[in-house]
Amino acid sequence: QVQLVESGGGLVQAGGSLRLSCAASGRTFSSYAMGWFRQAPGKDRELLTHDSLSGRITYYADSVKGRFTISRDNTKNTVYLQMNSLIPDDTAVYYCAYGHIINPGDLHTLGWGQGTQVTVSS
Repeated sequence: QVQLVESGGGLVQAGGSLRLSCAASGRTFSSYAMGWFRQAPGKDRELLTHDSLSGRITYYADSVKGRFTISRDNTKNTVYLQMNSLIPDDTAVYYCAYGHIINPGDLHTLGWGQGTQVTVSS
């Protein structure tokens, strides 16, 4: 089992950037695909991006494509989400997750972090 802890959220002005980190415990971190989701008040949880074990597949939702970048460092058991050109609609709780890819854009999740709040002011 993998335990996940997110950090790096906060308040930022529109147009700004944030980098979220997700630290994983457990020796099997490198055995799973990693993804980032978010959930805004009154909305469903949304898959933003995921990577793959091979590195050949990286998925981005249209809402963040070109602005957000997922990366990982297996030596540090950490996955990152670099968020640029933030807009108020990006305001949400952001979660990292691990699991297996069914198809690009379909991550079967096995576990979640506790979430970190991102607030973008206009």
